Amino acid sequence: MGCVNTYIGRATLQGEMDVGGCLERAPIGCRSTLWLDGFGRCGNFQHMVLSSASMEEKVQEAAHISGPAGETAHPDSEAPADAVELLNGGTEAFPRMLAAIAKARRRIHLEVYGFEREGVGAQFLQALSAAAKREVRVRVIVDGWGSMLDSSYIAAVLRKAGCEVKIYNPLWNLFLGRVWRNHRKILLVDDALAFVGGINIGNPYASQGERLGWADLAVEIRGSACQQLVRRVWGGVGRVPIRDVRILLPGLGGGQRLRKRYLKAIGRAQAKVSLAHAYFLPDRRLVRSLTAAARRGVRVVLLLAGRSDVPFARSAAMRLYRKFLKAGVEIFEWSESVMHAKALVVDERRLLVGSFNLDPLSLVNLEVLVDVENPAVSVKAEAWIADHVARSHQIGSEDCEGSALQRWFLDALGLVVARVAEQVARFLAPRRISR
Repeated sequence: MGCVNTYIGRATLQGEMDVGGCLERAPIGCRSTLWLDGFGRCGNFQHMVLSSASMEEKVQEAAHISGPAGETAHPDSEAPADAVELLNGGTEAFPRMLAAIAKARRRIHLEVYGFEREGVGAQFLQALSAAAKREVRVRVIVDGWGSMLDSSYIAAVLRKAGCEVKIYNPLWNLFLGRVWRNHRKILLVDDALAFVGGINIGNPYASQGERLGWADLAVEIRGSACQQLVRRVWGGVGRVPIRDVRILLPGLGGGQRLRKRYLKAIGRAQAKVSLAHAYFLPDRRLVRSLTAAARRGVRVVLLLAGRSDVPFARSAAMRLYRKFLKAGVEIFEWSESVMHAKALVVDERRLLVGSFNLDPLSLVNLEVLVDVENPAVSVKAEAWIADHVARSHQIGSEDCEGSALQRWFLDALGLVVARVAEQVARFLAPRRISR
């Protein structure tokens, strides 16, 4: 099925939205949802369906509309100094990331939890190797658990090409008690272009044929905001001024800092809170924050996983459904694909997105969170959540009914899963970590 021309908006840090460029898409399948930006203008939010053959076309298209270091440029004007764009899963992110790597001139930093060697992973291996061979400094960090099946192969291929590779806490480190993880997903190119979100490198994250990719988000960040990442991953940068984008990259055990961002954002909400999260095991304070917001008249919408890649994750979340429904919180379960997003939108003005899950393990692992206070970006994220909500099952009181034995069993199972996660997190707590 052919796809109509689509206007893709770019949100700058000054809150502008450019919808003047019309991109000719390859004849691929797509589903589109109409959305309005913060200024009343109209565009399409896409759910693109890429075949393997069309991935290369998308990379070429992304490269064609990119300036130096993969920085997207307007046809008739110079790109703004700073800009943030929301990307719909690997379908949109992978072509842009590959194009940025292909245009890199100086250095590349890639930090990712899961990296598969086949499919799109092979394209990343090829692109990173080619960059190293043209004397771009390439540094890659993969997690030893998230990439356990392919990390040795990936490291061998990239090192042979001249890349610097680190496998973070390989599996044998479990015997040394080093069991915490690097859960970040970051690509930084030439210190001026970054991709941050929840997307690992693997075929499940991009749509192919009739199969939808996992529901996930990332942001593409261009310009001086990237210096916040440069300071942390490369060093050698002094104090970086913060404007509308803040990139938080705490060390091990630093998840409490990211959790506080969520609490403050929810606590300041005046009209609406939209939360899309894959692994939803909030602590008591987060539960109170969400229910309190609903009771003071804020519309609270939770988009959660009807399908998950983690066994019993849904059971752990379901134990809280009755409490949320009683407070007036709306709950929707997405089942068309695996839910993997980690995002919060507040009042269509603020977006939190990254690798950070609302579960105990994310409090102790290495995570990244982007806090964007920009209406145009937030409106697009709200549209993404609204589109998925419209295609999800709304949880009602009837979904929480059943016999007393059934309710007891599900509550007990959910509680056990939650408590196990909490105990593992305590075992990994900062007191065990050499700072």
